Amino acid sequence: MASSKKPSLTWSDVKAALTNFDRAGMQVLLRDLYAASKDNQAFFHARLGLGHDPLKPYKAIISKWICPDVMKNEPISVAKAKKAISDYKKAIGRPEGLAELSVFYCEEVFNFLDSCGMDDESYLMALVRMFEQALQLVLVLPLAERTAYLDRLDKLRSRGQDIGWGVEEDFDCIWLEAGLGADD
Repeated sequence: MASSKKPSLTWSDVKAALTNFDRAGMQVLLRDLYAASKDNQAFFHARLGLGHDPLKPYKAIISKWICPDVMKNEPISVAKAKKAISDYKKAIGRPEGLAELSVFYCEEVFNFLDSCGMDDESYLMALVRMFEQALQLVLVLPLAERTAYLDRLDKLRSRGQDIGWGVEEDFDCIWLEAGLGADD
């Protein structure tokens, strides 16, 4: 008996269907995509350079998921916070924006830890991985742009000593492996 499973659609199928759209039809399609979700709106704003702060919606998403209001029983989701960075990368992916969002993620973790205790290994290990990602992103920026980011990361590195789970040691190893001295 032959399988009745249809092959999944791909970008090639969509691309072929788009050739049937005229300019007005394409604008209607894009308008509908824009209206479909806040994520799509953030994507359009970032890609088209609209608004004065294209990082703002991505930062809001990071804050919502990595530094939730526990008094309102809001959940934590490392995956959804990281997805905001990934979505920005797909929308525009400017190196300085990726560096800013990664450093901001780490800062928001510390803001959350300051407001309530957290003893979750996976949450803290996600922080360590993001700290490493942030440092790697910062180190490829032009020298003039690095200093402010490195200062922020160094402050976070110092704050890591109060967390436990080896975060301080991991931060220090990442810092030294990047060629930065202990006092940099």
